[in-house]
Amino acid sequence: MEASALRRLAVLSSHIRSNPVAESVPAQSVFASACASSEPQEIQEDDCVFCKIIRGQSPALKIYEDDVCLCILDVNPLSQGHCLVIPKQHFSSLEATPPAVVAAMCSKVPLISKAVKKATGCDSFNLLVNNGAAAGQVIFHTHIHIIPRKASDCLWASESLRRRKLKLDQEAARLAHSIRERLQSLDNFEDMKSQGTSVIGT
Repeated sequence: MEASALRRLAVLSSHIRSNPVAESVPAQSVFASACASSEPQEIQEDDCVFCKIIRGQSPALKIYEDDVCLCILDVNPLSQGHCLVIPKQHFSSLEATPPAVVAAMCSKVPLISKAVKKATGCDSFNLLVNNGAAAGQVIFHTHIHIIPRKASDCLWASESLRRRKLKLDQEAARLAHSIRERLQSLDNFEDMKSQGTSVIGT
């Protein structure tokens, strides 16, 4: 097994309580490439497994495609029907992806997830983006996971963790203020404001 595949398995295993039995991967599947790396700045479009799929140079099981995005079945699914929504242009991370492209990807989620739920018999799904190596991203081409869920499937270990209530104290207020300040200083904030976005408390 390639080092990138082992790393992905380790990251995912840290979130999973029990590992569901995966179906055997068909011959027509997606394989890791140099895009599966812990250094996103080194990734080139020519080496990106998703870019190769989009160009028709690597095989994949496609379930949806339009001018902006492509949806394929994940080659290492966490559950039956686990799929990925991928932009056709190469962007290494979610924050590097233009808002219009993110909007186009997200706008397809209701349609695709409804079809996936019907095909798998699931009644729920998780929508997940691993953004950055510490968050478990191993292919540095923006993608959104649609992960079908069933009651009591115990897929995420974190679901059993007890969450702590946010203390509405000075420390939390400082954190909120700090995030708002940084949000306003971002390059694309003016573009977002022109689309009707505003920052609370300014």
